[in-house]
Amino acid sequence: MENQLFTISVFTENQVSLLHQISMIFSRRCLNIESLSVSACSIPGVHKFTITCCSYRAMMEHVVKQIEKRIDVLKAFLHTDDEIVFQEVALYKVPTASVLESNIEDIVRGNGARVLEIHPEYTVFEKTGHTDEITELFDKLKVLGLRQFVRSGRIAVTKAPEELVSDYLDRQERRRQDINNE
Repeated sequence: MENQLFTISVFTENQVSLLHQISMIFSRRCLNIESLSVSACSIPGVHKFTITCCSYRAMMEHVVKQIEKRIDVLKAFLHTDDEIVFQEVALYKVPTASVLESNIEDIVRGNGARVLEIHPEYTVFEKTGHTDEITELFDKLKVLGLRQFVRSGRIAVTKAPEELVSDYLDRQERRRQDINNE
């Protein structure tokens, strides 16, 4: 059993304490959440948790089943990196003096970053990309006296033409209508 990084997409109603319930599923199995991002999704009234975790497939499939047992969870999906398009965002704060004294333009352009803000005391750069790209820029800016650094959790969409939960919700609605018609 080989550990690998998995991404779990969890579609939910927006309810209090759901984050705690989901995180407890990981804690009980001694699994570390590598990143977590939550936002509204393309379906009105539905929120999407994007969670990454390193483990083996059987364990992650079990985790997804446990997540789906939560009453406010509509559906959860397990993905590998080849099934999704994903990115992270990072912000880097560097002293402006060291920016002016360096070949920062080559570093910024070469890494696909952009300048967000310039102040006399500091300059803030933004980089969107995969973990290794964000780490590479971090290492380059560290030598300039990096003052602050923050990165987002992974955000991801599937390579499927529509939100995977759309089909599930359509089937549920048809079932509800069939029951009402009986």
